[in-house]
Amino acid sequence: MTSTDDTDGQDLLGHVLLPVAHEEDALATARALAPYDPDRVTALHVVEKGEGVPDKTPIEQSEDLAAESYAAVRSVFPDADDHTAYAHDVVGAIFDAADEVDASAIAYRSRGGNRLMQFLSGDLSLKLVTNAALPVLALPRADSDE
Repeated sequence: MTSTDDTDGQDLLGHVLLPVAHEEDALATARALAPYDPDRVTALHVVEKGEGVPDKTPIEQSEDLAAESYAAVRSVFPDADDHTAYAHDVVGAIFDAADEVDASAIAYRSRGGNRLMQFLSGDLSLKLVTNAALPVLALPRADSDE
């Protein structure tokens, strides 16, 4: 299931950026991507930084969380690269990371939540799929009842 992007001939699944939030999310997201057999995967963890306010979690804790997430992705894709970003704007950090690693696509698995939570969070999924300059693959959720 390989597709080619008409703009530059780059293989859609040539280098997939895989944003992950934590270990459980990383494993579920990597497993959802696995059937599509990407050539290369880079796992991305964005450490949310506050602008003028204290960070949500200490840097060391966030970096440990990132390392656990990368290990979970590597249990599915042993050769996966990793990339950590530090930003207030998570979606912007995903786009910047995609440029930095020269990704051919971004693959993500929606984390769900009710409409109110999506509204309050600014619906990151909506921003991700509508503002991207490269293909965004929404991976299916095995636990679709969430």
